[in-house]
Parts: sequence; C-alpha cells; structure tokens
Amino acid sequence: MQIAGLYSFANGQDYIQTKYPKHFKEITQAIKAIDANACKTKASKEKTMLGRMLFSPVKLNEKFFYELTHLGWGHGIREYCDYPTKYYVEGYNAPKDTKRPFRDMDFVKDKLGCEVQFGKYSFMVYNVCAKMTIFRNLGHIVAGVEIVPVKSLAEHMSTGVSYFEQFVWDLEKRGAADIDVPTLIIGIDA
Repeated sequence: MQIAGLYSFANGQDYIQTKYPKHFKEITQAIKAIDANACKTKASKEKTMLGRMLFSPVKLNEKFFYELTHLGWGHGIREYCDYPTKYYVEGYNAPKDTKRPFRDMDFVKDKLGCEVQFGKYSFMVYNVCAKMTIFRNLGHIVAGVEIVPVKSLAEHMSTGVSYFEQFVWDLEKRGAADIDVPTLIIGIDA
C-alpha cells in the first residue's frame, strides 16, 4: 500500500514528526509492507456491484495487525465502561447488561495511539473527536494517528465506507478545539 495523503488535525503532523519520528517511520513501513491485492477477497453481494471483487476490511485489518504488532505496537488497549444509572427517571428499571461494555484502541506504543478505520464516516469522526480525547484523558495516549482509505481505494470496497477526502473536509469545517488531541490523518491507497 502507499500513503496518498496526510492531514494534520490539531497540529498532529508537527507533533508526531517531532516527538515520534521513529513511530511515524514504523507506521509508514507497515503501510508500505501491505500487499493490498492480497486483500481483494470479498465478493460483493450488493446490487450495484454484484460479484465484483472488493477489498476486504477484515483482511486489511489483519495485515495491519500483523505488521504493527511485529514492530512492537501493542494491540488493543481496552477501557471498560461503568455507565451511570443516576440519570434514569424514577420508576425505570433498566435491563441488566449481560456483557460489560468497553472502548478500545487498535494500537498504542509509547502513548501514541493508532486507529485503522475502513468503516463508516461516523466511526472516523468518533475516533478522532471523541475516542482519542477520552483515551488521552485516561492517560493512555498523548497523540494519535488515524489511517483511512482515500476515495479511490474506498470505491473498491463495500458501499458506505468513508474516505480521507470526506473526513478532512468535515474536520476542516468543524475546526479544532482545546480538548482535541494532536492527530495525524493518513490517507492510504492500494
């Protein structure tokens, strides 16, 4: 794979290239080591592209897992959530959760978080504008990297996968706030 775009959110690019140059090099190395064509394994069942072979997000994530963990990136910091019930109205009896809810981050190394996202637009925005702030507030990270497909790659995935160009437009229109974490958005292509 190749890096097709870089976007600095909340001064993320300068921060990461100054404080984490080795880590940035490792992420770049991992991206370049992935053979995207080996991940074109998903036969589409969608009407508009029935039978067309698409890039599999599951396979792409497996490749990132392999490459980054072999470079010493820890996989999966998990933070369990104890949701407050004091806001329920009187008389409401909430059903008991059978599974303990959690939030997790794909990769963390030396307090630099890294998320790989081949999903919907809302997940990209959540990762950068909420999850990274939460994980920073909990002491797990100080900065982040978000790896996403560019439009030309997303066009060879299932419909609904968001992409770098759309994400950057949204972040630019939103703007950065004092609570945001320095994040480098990396757009990748096959």
